[in-house]
Amino acid sequence: MALPTADGYKVIATVKSVKGTCKAGHKASDSFEISCRNTAGLCGFFYHDIFPVIQMLQMGGTYPSGKEAIDVSCLDRRNEVIIELKRIK
Repeated sequence: MALPTADGYKVIATVKSVKGTCKAGHKASDSFEISCRNTAGLCGFFYHDIFPVIQMLQMGGTYPSGKEAIDVSCLDRRNEVIIELKRIK
């Protein structure tokens, strides 16, 4: 399977919810492209935690379930941000 570009597939992040106040300024329903080279303004701690998921989706990998989207949450439980990461083919 050939990748569509040298950087792989597009990965879109959509903020599903924010509990409290996101320090990076993200709000529910925000949507942005994110990649192994582009943090899209996501906080460094959150980006660090989800980098392997971004890389897997960008490079064409799949979960055993076959899903191409997953919800991930930041570690700040007081100001928790939940985003959906989805590969776009």
